[in-house]
Amino acid sequence: MTQAPTAAKNSRRRHDREIIALALPAFGALVAEPLFVMVDSAVIGHLGTPQLAGLGIAAVLLMTAVSVFVFLAYATTAAVARRVGAGDLQAAIRQGMDGIWLALLLGAAVIAVVLPAAPWLVDLFGASDTAAPYAITYLRISSLGIPAMLVVLAATGVLRGLQDTKTPLYVAVGGFTANAALNVGLVYGAGLGIAGSAWGTVIAQCGMAAAYLTVVVRGARKHGASLRPDAAGIRACAQAGAPLLVRTLSLRAVLMIATAVAARLGDADVAAHQILLSLWSLLAFALDAIAIAGQAIIGRYLGADDAKGAQEACRRMVQWGIVSGVVLGVLVAASRPLFIPLFTSDEVVRDALLPALLVVAVSQPISGIVFVLDGVLMGAGDGPYLAWAMLATLAVFTPVALLVPVLGGGLTALWWAMTLMMAVRMVTLWLRARSGRWIVTGATR
Repeated sequence: MTQAPTAAKNSRRRHDREIIALALPAFGALVAEPLFVMVDSAVIGHLGTPQLAGLGIAAVLLMTAVSVFVFLAYATTAAVARRVGAGDLQAAIRQGMDGIWLALLLGAAVIAVVLPAAPWLVDLFGASDTAAPYAITYLRISSLGIPAMLVVLAATGVLRGLQDTKTPLYVAVGGFTANAALNVGLVYGAGLGIAGSAWGTVIAQCGMAAAYLTVVVRGARKHGASLRPDAAGIRACAQAGAPLLVRTLSLRAVLMIATAVAARLGDADVAAHQILLSLWSLLAFALDAIAIAGQAIIGRYLGADDAKGAQEACRRMVQWGIVSGVVLGVLVAASRPLFIPLFTSDEVVRDALLPALLVVAVSQPISGIVFVLDGVLMGAGDGPYLAWAMLATLAVFTPVALLVPVLGGGLTALWWAMTLMMAVRMVTLWLRARSGRWIVTGATR
């Protein structure tokens, strides 16, 4: 009579240990990433307003150029984890090397575009005459580090697939520390100004890439995996990543549309919207850590032909997502008297911010489910479905968001539209998870 409940409890505990072991270091690494830009902003901010404005424009362009290739991490994690589950570490690392070679090729292509197009890109973002030269300088120098940034993404995916999220945390902390020291030394010590900040970031990113490559190459030699580029393998990585690229671009389109709508509502509303978007992104890091654990765990179970284990892990992670979302929502609602004054003293902005902040709090349990199921389906290699689901979500969100200013709605209405977007994502992902069609076992999907 007691064996079944005991077995279920032991299963939950096993999944909990796996989730915590992978998610906590992943969260630390995720939080370290935006600190690069924050350090640059803090250092350059003391040079003057035009320099800081130039950094703001260049940083947005740089992060956009890198973030669209986040599939290098996601697709590599899933593919490597499957082979780990199948017990073939040599093939797992070989798969990871294909992803790293693809990252280098894409990085070279981005440099070829950004270097000559930098003045046009900066002008497209409406940079002032005083800020534009600084933005162009920072963008051109920093673009030289894009291949290293993409290698970091791909190599992070390799280690996550190998069930290692601690090494990425150590590398991220080391990279952040080096970036801070280099920025201060080159900007002020060497007197290089904004160019020194850009070079500091490039050097730190190259150092991070070198650290990752050292770990991956050591693993390749240990298990006899080839380090040479393989055209077929690189092409397979690109094909696996293409649907996730569509998903990422669709999600960024949602955020761009939301910002454009907020801008039409007025200065106070767009200022409040940017504060909310920053908070929303920070909360996403916490939930994305569980999703990263999901990618690695689900891929491993499916690679080991353990469909039941994958289903159990999925159910447990959804429970984690719901609980995490509820906790984050309560924290946001409870801390709003402390949070709002940190960002603005403008009463008009505060009035716009308060009700919309409560909407963000209410939506967190939905976000928890969405992030987890997103990670589960990525771990299963179900990229095509994720692409179509996000396109459908974009199709629903766009007209609703555009109607907000037409119907006289304010920022709160816009964030209800954002909540609708997350709800649509939740429904599409839940239907897929419930169908079981994502469960395809074996070393490859």
